[in-house]
Amino acid sequence: MSSVRAKKHLGQHFLTDKNTAAKIVGALRPQLGYNAVLEVGPGMGILSDFLIANEAYRTWMIDVDDESIQFLSEKYPQLGDRLIHGDFLKLDFAAHFGDKLAVIGNFPYNISSQILFKILDERERVEEVVGMFQKEVAERCTARPGSKEYGILSVFIQAYYGVEYLFTVKAGAFNPPPKVLSGVVRLTRNATKKLGCDEALFWRVVKTAFNQRRKTLRNALAGIIPKDKMGNSPYYDLRAERLSVADFVLLTNDIMHKL
Repeated sequence: MSSVRAKKHLGQHFLTDKNTAAKIVGALRPQLGYNAVLEVGPGMGILSDFLIANEAYRTWMIDVDDESIQFLSEKYPQLGDRLIHGDFLKLDFAAHFGDKLAVIGNFPYNISSQILFKILDERERVEEVVGMFQKEVAERCTARPGSKEYGILSVFIQAYYGVEYLFTVKAGAFNPPPKVLSGVVRLTRNATKKLGCDEALFWRVVKTAFNQRRKTLRNALAGIIPKDKMGNSPYYDLRAERLSVADFVLLTNDIMHKL
């Protein structure tokens, strides 16, 4: 098979610039202790060439596209069952991987936030992520409190991972070229695995706070904790985008002690 046709309904924009591909793969740091790397949506394998050439880890790939799987199975017969034909969002990590791995990819832009939430679900295994996203999503990952980009995704990613914005990629590096710029980010799992609060309540507080982000937390969180129990913590007079991850942890503990 000579090539794979990019499919709009799968959000495919194949990277064609080999220098960019080498930079993305070069951002992985297997010295962190993982021995498996999973590439999501390899397409025609431009990242894969660099991944397979590195013997510091074992490369896995997953793609939902029949045509890509056929192409990749012919290009990399040595992968065997490490080439997975399936949907990353439904992947059973425990069935394939041990305790640590990295995830890499030129991620489909139409499901990039869902990919990040899947990674968060698997945060006990996923040690590092190097990914290319629509620049707007990459900036949300790295956004700081007080900025308009800062939101639910920013808080959850930064709660569990250190985030670095590595570089921007122009549309001309892809076929077909997307209508937006792309950004490459690297996520590194925090050394401290626990947040120091009830994590289920933390997730609920963050989601509820940002779903009504124009309201102060005193009003936005009234469905979780009655206003008469909130007390005089200064957090309740702020809006969600003013709070850092550490602030949300303290707020969660405050709520937990008062419920």
